[in-house]
Amino acid sequence: MKEKQRKPPRKSVKDTIKGLFSRGKGVTDGSPRIIHINNKELNNQQKFMSNSVSTAKYNLFTFLPKFLYEEFSKSANVFFLFISGIQQIPNISPTSKYTTLGPLVIVLLITAVKEIIEDFGVHKSDRELNSRKCKIYDGSQFVDKPWRDLQVGDICRIDNSQFFPADLILLSSSEPEGLCYIETSNLDGEVNLKIKQALPETAIHTSPAQLSTMEGVIKSEQPNNRLYNYDGTLTTANHGLGSRDYPLDPSMLLLRGAQLRNTSWIYGLVVFTGHETKLMLNSSKKPTKASNVTRITNRNIMYLFAMLVAMSILCSVGSYAISKKDGDARDYMMIPDAELGKEFGLNILTFMILFNSFIPISLMVTMEIVKYIQAIMIDNDLDIYYEKTDTPAVARSSSLIEELGQVEYVFSDKTGTLTCNEMEFRQCSIGGLSYATLPDPDKRPTSDNDPNGQYSFQQLETHLDTSPDQYVINEFLTSLMTCHTVIPEMDQELGKVIYQASSPDEAALVNGASDVFGYQFTARKPHSITCLRKGVEEEYQILNVCEFNSTRKRMSVVLRGPDGRVKLYCKGADTVILERLSKDNPFVEPTLAHLENYACEGLRTLCFAMRDISDDEYKHWAAIYEKASTTLVDRAQELDNAAELIEKDMFLLGATAIEDKLQDGVPDTIHTLHEANIKVWVLTGDRQETAINIGYSCKLLTEEMDLIICDEEDHMSTKAFLEDKLAHVLTLSEHMEHDPFALIIEGKALTYALEKDLEKTFYDLATRCKAVVCCRVSPLQKALVVKVVKKFSKSILLAIGDGANDVSMIQAAHVGIGISGVEGLQAARSADFAISQFRFLKKLLLVHGAWAYQRLSKMIFFYFYKNVAMYLTQFWYAIFNGFSGQTLYESWTMSCFNVFFTFLPPMAIGIFDQFASARLLDKYPQMYILGQKNEFFNQKRFWGWIVNAVYHSALLYFLGMAAFVDDSVFTTGFSGGQWWVGTTIFSATLATILWKAALITDIWTKYTFIAIPGSMVIWFIFLPLVAYVGPLLPWEIFQEYYGIVPLLLGNVNFWLFFIVVPLACVLRDYIWKYIKRMYRPQSYHYIQEIQKYNFPDYRPRMDRFRRAVNKVRKIQRLKQSRGFAFAQNETDQSRIIRMYDTTQQKPSG
Repeated sequence: MKEKQRKPPRKSVKDTIKGLFSRGKGVTDGSPRIIHINNKELNNQQKFMSNSVSTAKYNLFTFLPKFLYEEFSKSANVFFLFISGIQQIPNISPTSKYTTLGPLVIVLLITAVKEIIEDFGVHKSDRELNSRKCKIYDGSQFVDKPWRDLQVGDICRIDNSQFFPADLILLSSSEPEGLCYIETSNLDGEVNLKIKQALPETAIHTSPAQLSTMEGVIKSEQPNNRLYNYDGTLTTANHGLGSRDYPLDPSMLLLRGAQLRNTSWIYGLVVFTGHETKLMLNSSKKPTKASNVTRITNRNIMYLFAMLVAMSILCSVGSYAISKKDGDARDYMMIPDAELGKEFGLNILTFMILFNSFIPISLMVTMEIVKYIQAIMIDNDLDIYYEKTDTPAVARSSSLIEELGQVEYVFSDKTGTLTCNEMEFRQCSIGGLSYATLPDPDKRPTSDNDPNGQYSFQQLETHLDTSPDQYVINEFLTSLMTCHTVIPEMDQELGKVIYQASSPDEAALVNGASDVFGYQFTARKPHSITCLRKGVEEEYQILNVCEFNSTRKRMSVVLRGPDGRVKLYCKGADTVILERLSKDNPFVEPTLAHLENYACEGLRTLCFAMRDISDDEYKHWAAIYEKASTTLVDRAQELDNAAELIEKDMFLLGATAIEDKLQDGVPDTIHTLHEANIKVWVLTGDRQETAINIGYSCKLLTEEMDLIICDEEDHMSTKAFLEDKLAHVLTLSEHMEHDPFALIIEGKALTYALEKDLEKTFYDLATRCKAVVCCRVSPLQKALVVKVVKKFSKSILLAIGDGANDVSMIQAAHVGIGISGVEGLQAARSADFAISQFRFLKKLLLVHGAWAYQRLSKMIFFYFYKNVAMYLTQFWYAIFNGFSGQTLYESWTMSCFNVFFTFLPPMAIGIFDQFASARLLDKYPQMYILGQKNEFFNQKRFWGWIVNAVYHSALLYFLGMAAFVDDSVFTTGFSGGQWWVGTTIFSATLATILWKAALITDIWTKYTFIAIPGSMVIWFIFLPLVAYVGPLLPWEIFQEYYGIVPLLLGNVNFWLFFIVVPLACVLRDYIWKYIKRMYRPQSYHYIQEIQKYNFPDYRPRMDRFRRAVNKVRKIQRLKQSRGFAFAQNETDQSRIIRMYDTTQQKPSG
């Protein structure tokens, strides 16, 4: 029975164009997706989406409209476009038609080039990803093709450690019954391996020849973003018997972004490709981000625009009044009274064009150049370069660089960001004695049996032969070797056994027993395991496996040893093991003391116990267990009840401690961020116990913190819990000093907390806590948490992560940082900045961020100041020239003001200025709070600079007019004239602006000397050059400067005015700076003095005392609720291990 295929409807032109500008999200109607197995033609007819993926901001078609929309959302650019427009109207502009349009086009071109360069990097990494190779079945064999050529319906072969290129249905694998292991840390942050299994009907096809015989149709659900759901049906043609349907569920779906682990190969059929994969549907399009400083700058430009309009109207009113008053005397202008109203309106436009440089067009270009150079400085900083993987830091979006100096919240992923995702067997407690890979020198044992000492693993070997408790040691090591669900596999190349474990903890324990102690697990058969104990081969019969689950918090194996005796080995959380021990247990107290020490060091702990079982007891219990395993009603509970009957009266052997290895410098970085008033939230897909444990080991959670744990199961109880806790926190905050709070919330409770009626309560509670840990969260929840904080807070938010599951969170935050340098980590491609280690965040924020924010703030205000100071002199002059629109300065000199004479000082300030050195910013993280409070870039400072500019311009102009009021400046009787006075005032104004630049510069480098005094040198080279060369040019320019140089530079009045007036202007600023520094100092003033005089740091060292207090608090906490972290998968392991016979040859595929 063949499926009748409908021809897809033709797309309209409108749909085609829409498709170019947006990424399709797949069909969302109720009809299933029909995929034909081994029938390329029928699949191609449906025109499924290609597997090529693009995370870039622009493409060839969208660049121009998107870029122009973004640029003209900036107030300054709209203003200059408006001025350019009115300049085209005849007889209105006192300047050329293109004096504004030309610079605007240049500004847009420079910005466009920068955007193209930054987006090209994203396109390049997309191309690399799309060009990765995978093996695709062509009907007879597997052929290497790039990922982008993969199509829905293709069958592909994925080898061990490779990433899945699309969403696949598992058909078969190298493992028994179509099993495979996958790691999804890139999708959900979980490090435990997940087990997937193919349909028995497809699992038999384990070679290319067998694949060619496969026929059938898959009816699949349409693409959606639900990571954990999938519904489909496989319909196979049964020759002569009609067709048969088989259900497909999430246990057969392999998602793009996940990685094949501990499995030689798999065959998979592609169901979703490219932007229709569940991973890509969970990540939003790269948004357009603008920094806080840019937003405020746009607002300030609007204020300047309002001032400009006011000035233009005032001048126009003045012109109108004079025309009315002196109309008879001005009849040569031939403006009849009836047209004065029209002239009034046109005059407003004329003055707007005359004063348009009041708003600096070059500011935007200078900002872009400065940010770009700051980004290059980050890229080339060796302190944040990771030599091990040869990965430098990368600033992908230089436009957000100053945001790094104002961050108040950091949202971090755990796996791969804070931790290395590597488990190491560090310590163990056996028979009341503690052993470690590297014993603490302060805990040297005083005898061969000192429970307070710490022995080495080498001494454990000796104790195994000589200790009176050697039987306990042997049983402990045997339990490590046998009590697990690990699958061993011989690696022919390396010649050693590789362990496949669904939990990294289990792998670490089995590896530890094998490598360190010589208790090696070598082979697994359906009903037995083979081990090498100190070189002697032994076989153990596996009778029963009582599995781990979150309520039991333990697992047990019942086995018959080589001596024929039946034994039970059990491992689990100490709370559940201790309840099930017999009365006679000599090692409980010392083991508990060791557990407390291990947990204090942030290690993950497990207890091990055992008991001997008589044959009669086992026969009786096995019958109960068998009955429970075959019941159809509440089977899981019945099996738990059966396990309870045998897991009792156990003997405690000891405990293990595994380190979930943190990345270098993580605790120190988090501690420093806390000192800088940055709140750190960890959002992880891991379980609660693990997340809390890591929280303590990385100093996110500290001993004085009061933990608020929310793991409610429904909306009402979550609401009640959050409201109750918020009321409690508010009451405590009002009435007394209290310990800081930390909120730990589970994914399910978080779902309810993020709903409309609860999100404000959740935000209020979470922001009053010093640390927040969200466990078991999906990628979408990570983004929602960020969006909730963004909604209710004005703070700058930063998100940092390494995997594809962090992309939506990174894009939702104001600043996104990706961890780079490890294959398959998609976060770095979507981030604004990429670093290779979490610890580099400290320098990126506290040094580069603080510098960028302070430099740009100072540079922008200086830019506003210099333009207002210069162009207001034109306004004052308009009052004296009858509002005629006449300019005080030569027009080309005015054009060169921003381009040559004052271009370098803002650049030098924006690139090289430092209000404190990197060493002191790192030493005193509290300095970072200045950025959070917007100390350097606020409205008060803006208006301060503007008032200062008005004061300077008025002083310069009116002192100039007073000094040269009678125009007799030459002893020969010559008068100076307009251009002599104008050039003198211009020189003095330039000198004042450069003095101001020198006054606000915190650090003088060689570039500062070139920029500030150098700008004055440029003016004194420019003036003689244009005065002598200009009139010789054919364009009749610089006629105003003809013969001016000797009369200007040879006149004492010019030099007196040039030296005295700028000093008089800047004297007020100097006195104000002195008063502020001496009598109203800010925190950074103290730091600057420490830096200048190199004071030693006399702060008392409290570290040792603090460590001692913390340890006491830690032990108290552990005694209150001792449930040490225990990581283990809740999958049907006992069924899986029965399938394996590792002594048999596997298919090669």
